Amino acid sequence: MKDPVADVFRNTIDAAREGCNSVDAARGLRKITDMSPPTYPTASRAPDPEALMAVQTRLDEARAVAPALEAAEIDEVLRIVPGKRAVLAGHWQGRPAVFRMVERAEADWQAREWAEVARIWPQMQGLRYRVAEPLAYLPEVCIMVVERVAGTPLMEHLWSLVPGARGAPMQQAAAWLRRYTDVSESWRAARPEGWLARAERARGKQPFARLRQIEAGIARHLARLAARQQGVEWRMAICHGDFHPNNLVLRGERLTGIDLGGSAQMPVCKDIARCLAHMGRRGLFSSERRRLGVDAAALDQFAETFALTETERRCTLPFFIGIEALIRVENRSMKRGRIRHAEAMYSALRDDLAVLPG
Repeated sequence: MKDPVADVFRNTIDAAREGCNSVDAARGLRKITDMSPPTYPTASRAPDPEALMAVQTRLDEARAVAPALEAAEIDEVLRIVPGKRAVLAGHWQGRPAVFRMVERAEADWQAREWAEVARIWPQMQGLRYRVAEPLAYLPEVCIMVVERVAGTPLMEHLWSLVPGARGAPMQQAAAWLRRYTDVSESWRAARPEGWLARAERARGKQPFARLRQIEAGIARHLARLAARQQGVEWRMAICHGDFHPNNLVLRGERLTGIDLGGSAQMPVCKDIARCLAHMGRRGLFSSERRRLGVDAAALDQFAETFALTETERRCTLPFFIGIEALIRVENRSMKRGRIRHAEAMYSALRDDLAVLPG
């Protein structure tokens, strides 16, 4: 790994110690955050000096163990989660790359992520639908390297459009997920109990009284939907696991999926619900119609793209939209607008679940 890496960290640490919020003062370092997607940070606050020093130490140790890193160039810190992982950017063998470095405790998680990227890459490297290309895996130093994807996060692109123009990009998103899950799809007996238990645990952490009240109603309806799924089969596949527009990157007609760390065998409707609820609780709609608290037009696009059965449309997908509403717990640091959007979505979801045939 070339010596200029150390200079990047030293300058960044100096900027952080001086309380600098400007990315220009950090010698080319872009925005730094611990909340944004790995290749597209969105906050411009100073990094923690101790966290940066820890990352530099890990890099020095890795360079001594893995000779392949000698030729790597790292010039950006994209995200640091202290004690867990760091996401860095630079070049690998001359190509723009993202370096995902984890602590030993996270090594098994990283191995699963690498295995998933390697599994899906042969199926997802087309001109329109793809994932970030896997470039290298160095398990001895807990570093994996993937292509750094050029383009615009789909979420950002959707916000730039008037609502009526958002339908086509959402159709692309649905088609991307269909391509991803198609190669591993199967049908298995529904098992809603574990999801209900997870939702109950999360619901107990909701800090807002008004949302707790609404969520109690959602939970009652989910119990009824769970009972309806006795003898029902769920469409299963290896899914993205964290499927939403910030994990899709648009460039021209090409849509690339990133951040596959949550990939796992799960109900396909769970990934669909993740996307719809992610948008719904942020007030991002492509039509004026809500159904189950989310954008009705987007819901219909996913239903048509996946050719959802009547049971999936009327029972399985509503169940997982409700699960998504409960397991993503709001916190008091969120802006008021986010809480208002969540309340509107959850209220509409509760009311629509109430009239579903039981």
